[in-house]
Amino acid sequence: MDLTNYIASIKDYPKAGITFRDISPLMADGKAYSYAIREIAQYACDKDIDMVVGPEARGFIIGCPVAVELGIGFAPVRKPGKLPRDVVSADYEKEYGLDTLTMHADAIKPGQRVLIVDDLLATGGTVKATIEMIEKLGGIVAGCAFLIELKGLNGRHAIRNYDYKVLMQFPG
Repeated sequence: MDLTNYIASIKDYPKAGITFRDISPLMADGKAYSYAIREIAQYACDKDIDMVVGPEARGFIIGCPVAVELGIGFAPVRKPGKLPRDVVSADYEKEYGLDTLTMHADAIKPGQRVLIVDDLLATGGTVKATIEMIEKLGGIVAGCAFLIELKGLNGRHAIRNYDYKVLMQFPG
């Protein structure tokens, strides 16, 4: 199935010069959404994954059904102030400065094998911060999976030492 047919490209959103890749049409089509989830779950099958981790918000949309498909748990990565218990955090660079991500300090147990799932790999800042937190907690990043990679933004560089799968590529 060619999943690129289910991605809407919106030019000059959220600002001039940016083309936003909207996964809403993919989610709206049960067959395409299910296919994407199964593709990521299939990628994870031989990795002995214990936990799926996904950054907000679209990482939840993709990561939760992958976790259900694999019969394992899901741990959310959120912006500061959104999680109610003790957290670990990691800073990452955005286009215009620093941002921070957090996850519960008890979300990952030492030695757990983790699959990071998100909708988009662009510069790699989000996934790099997520990896940092997982490893700080003693987890092992067994793989990363993304619906979309924006080529030319060097996101692969951030995960060059990790196994990963990308379902679609678009210009960055």
